[in-house]
Amino acid sequence: MAESDNLKPHAIFIPYPLQGHVIPSVELAIKLASRGFKITFVNTQSIHHHTSKAQPKTGGNLFAAAREAGQDIDYTTVSDGLPVEFDRSLNHDQFMASLLHVFSAHVDELVGKLVKSSVNTAPVTCLIADTFFVWPGKVAKKYDLLYVSFWTEPALVYSLYFHVDLLRKNGHFACHDVREDDINYIPGVKSIDPSDMMSYLQDANVTTVCHQIIFNAFKDVRESHYVLCNTVEEIESETITPLHAKIPFYAIGPLFPNRFNKSIVATSLWSESDRSQWLNTKPQGSVLYVSFGSYAHVSKRDLIEIADGLELSKVNFVWVLRPDIVSSEDTDPLPSGFKERTSDRGIIIQWCCQKSVLAHPAIGGFLTHCGWNSTLESIWCSVPLLCFPLLTDQFTNRKLIVDDWKVGTNLCDWKVVKKEVVSNKINHLMDVKSGDEFRKAVAKVRKTMENALKPNGSSEQNIDTFIKDLKAGMRK
Repeated sequence: MAESDNLKPHAIFIPYPLQGHVIPSVELAIKLASRGFKITFVNTQSIHHHTSKAQPKTGGNLFAAAREAGQDIDYTTVSDGLPVEFDRSLNHDQFMASLLHVFSAHVDELVGKLVKSSVNTAPVTCLIADTFFVWPGKVAKKYDLLYVSFWTEPALVYSLYFHVDLLRKNGHFACHDVREDDINYIPGVKSIDPSDMMSYLQDANVTTVCHQIIFNAFKDVRESHYVLCNTVEEIESETITPLHAKIPFYAIGPLFPNRFNKSIVATSLWSESDRSQWLNTKPQGSVLYVSFGSYAHVSKRDLIEIADGLELSKVNFVWVLRPDIVSSEDTDPLPSGFKERTSDRGIIIQWCCQKSVLAHPAIGGFLTHCGWNSTLESIWCSVPLLCFPLLTDQFTNRKLIVDDWKVGTNLCDWKVVKKEVVSNKINHLMDVKSGDEFRKAVAKVRKTMENALKPNGSSEQNIDTFIKDLKAGMRK
């Protein structure tokens, strides 16, 4: 490492190539650049292709506006090993296999070139990479860089993955007779039902490519010098405290743009519809926002029950319905006549700027898959949640939302989705009287988040401490 105390940190930043990971990565890159970092941000060619296609005005450099605003951010791309137009959502396992076996070689080559080309200008000092990658520790060590692992999900999810060996040892994971009683031995984690663990830790088959990635990633992360986490210390303090004893762990969230719904960097993989004029015509808190995120799929049966329940509820709604929400082959999975029967009180769009919709005064609830970005954004906008987790961390996020923070409720309580229940749950959340408990709870957690981002708040102090620690590491 360089010896100069005044050496500007230069980080190569590589986000995981899924929209839910890219969004907070972009905001972290901007935040670090505003604190004196030089950043070289590396998207996959596929992410770049789809983002540029969705928002053609961005041109070749997605960070051009950030550079114009004075941020020292370079931008480049690397292949993930598959053609840019390849349907990664439909071919999930093939995509994950490419990330596991091919992508690392492309990254290694790129990092080597960037390190070599920066020697006489702004030497690369650290590698910031998503925790889910399996290679950062090895690549950082090869090029003598400090390794900063960026965790885009809550600390609770990190801790469960980090302690997967304890789950194996105690018979709650990857054994013939998996225990079904509560898990009460993970440091910093209150007693947790196995059904509240991430979907990958509930699977009977643990030989999939996704499991290989998780196991290898959480071996690799032990080689990291620092872990940055997109959460807030006060809302997960019990989980975070024991992690500090194992690894330098900094809660620096929520990672939002300075103007909440106006990022200066394009991150959407689809063209966004603006429905603010329609929302302006609706009473305050009267509209349910429905979205199941950018990647996970919903079964056709469940989607039809949810649509029928939404129709029965009589509430106003904005429904973001990706063309591939069921599958790429079924582009119109809604019940026959649904759009026509609900056209007076609902709109269906393929994609939108979610932050702008959630921030609109007309929105009173969010029917969500419980993705972590969606969770943080909804709480920030004081919008209570109706939870329908589908995949990975979403089941654990649901636990935090419903059981711990009480800022939302379950859509179906683990039973089969039925339209009558969906209708009742929607009305319970949206009703002025019955939904008040959720609105009060979400306002309280929102205030905690807001305080964390104040100049003396925990997240701001934690990122300052991280930068101080990183610079000390650079001098060693």
